[in-house]
Amino acid sequence: MFIPAIPQESTVSFHCHEGVSNLRYCPPNGTTLDDCLTDRIVNDPTSNSTLLSCQMDCKTEPWMWDTICNYWKVEKYCDPQNIPTDNRLRMTSFVPMNHIELVDNCLFFMLKSAELDSNNVPLYCPANTTDFRTSCQVKCNNSEIMEAVTQSKIPDSEAKGLYQFWLLFLFLILSWAGMAVVVSVGDAICFDMLGDRPHLYGNQRLWGSIGWGTFSLLAGFLVDHFSNGKASKDYTVVFYMTVIIIGVDILVSSKLKHTQTRLSTNILRDVSQIFASFKIVIFFCWCVLVGLGTALIWNFLFWHLEDLASLQEGCGHATWIKTLEGIVMSIQCFGGELPFFFLSGWILKKIGHIHAMSLVLLGFGVRFLLYSLLVDPWWVIPIEFMNGITFGLFYATMASYASIVAPPGTEATMQGLVGAVFEGVGVSLGSLLAGNLFFKIGGSKTFRWFGTGALILFVVHVVIQFVMDKLGSRGKKVDEKIANDSMLNRPITNGTTNNDIEVDCIISKDDSILSQATVQEVLDSPKSEDIEGKPKSDF
Repeated sequence: MFIPAIPQESTVSFHCHEGVSNLRYCPPNGTTLDDCLTDRIVNDPTSNSTLLSCQMDCKTEPWMWDTICNYWKVEKYCDPQNIPTDNRLRMTSFVPMNHIELVDNCLFFMLKSAELDSNNVPLYCPANTTDFRTSCQVKCNNSEIMEAVTQSKIPDSEAKGLYQFWLLFLFLILSWAGMAVVVSVGDAICFDMLGDRPHLYGNQRLWGSIGWGTFSLLAGFLVDHFSNGKASKDYTVVFYMTVIIIGVDILVSSKLKHTQTRLSTNILRDVSQIFASFKIVIFFCWCVLVGLGTALIWNFLFWHLEDLASLQEGCGHATWIKTLEGIVMSIQCFGGELPFFFLSGWILKKIGHIHAMSLVLLGFGVRFLLYSLLVDPWWVIPIEFMNGITFGLFYATMASYASIVAPPGTEATMQGLVGAVFEGVGVSLGSLLAGNLFFKIGGSKTFRWFGTGALILFVVHVVIQFVMDKLGSRGKKVDEKIANDSMLNRPITNGTTNNDIEVDCIISKDDSILSQATVQEVLDSPKSEDIEGKPKSDF
């Protein structure tokens, strides 16, 4: 909102010779006019009754004022003293929309008359005079015309030299850093406040999906409403919405009653300890792989749908493709994420975190292969219900598992680390890889490759977990911490046991963490000193 737009110009050529006057626009070398845009302009069904008005600001040579005086009959400019000091001609031209033609990738606007100094003048230049040819800045009363003739003054290759680029770069870093902190700390506080009911995390997180879906629809409607009649979208209302929502968020957050009672004396040491477990390493690899697939959906699904729509209906898809994309986002939120966040606790208790991870990979594989088979983009609608598995169940599994394996006092750090691995590594790499594949092989093949890869990784993940279980691990799985009914009804204590369940961590005499978030067999003694030296259990 506070970053000035990159300078743009709407420059056309004005030609007047042999009794014919026109404006013409030819795109810069190496570029072409958008086919669908020019089709809407040239074949406008209302063109017979629509008059295009364009304000023109043109450079002139001294001799041109003689033509304006003698042939356009504007006597005012017969006197050199009346010629503008900046030597520019300003007038308003009128063009019937059905007098616009597309010739050799150039738009021609056949002029009949213009208004100059409140007088209607004929734009007549005889054949025996020098060609009246100059460049003009124009502002027309048609948004599609303006979209066609407007281009940036700065080539893309020089964008990095603009201060606007670096301001946007800085603000993006700050906003994403802030969002990462809010998400990781928010998840940690949520799990801490839930206490012995971590299975209810999804019931809290689903409100994020409701907010996302609701405000996405509202923001889209408001942007379209306030952009009506403008050459480009006006996003100002979105920034005002953001300020209001953040204000409400700060007010609500300040009312939360939460105090962190468990603190880590050495966060770096405690967090690094968990990487001694091979299952934790597998978990982080899984987060990266899911990030790769998520990037493909976030950044390229709509692109793929628009390509399919263009192939199916040509330029006619422009009338409904944004409606379809809005429906897709609504189903992703309300039909996919919301129910799976709500059911995530029950699902994790039934099948466990490990099997949930495998199910997410399977979901990505099936979803991507279905995308690759699409011909009619409207068939994407039933596929979007799978977003419940590939994001709703995934996110609940990721956050829950990270909370369980986090050493006491490092919960927020663990959530931040997991988020960094998922988005900072997985989504970033996925965006880069998918972008290159889209450019080289197209959307359908890209989704097919990603889908095949996800199914292969699903099989690999299942096999690895099966082999690890067969080899045997000391202690039961992390999921038993949630599945065991006693964990849902008794308070969690740190470094102690409740009957046969040991939770959080066991501290040896030298303060090293021997076991984290494990459920062990019946212990002979609840004292941690008595089990000092026992080998760590794998997660």
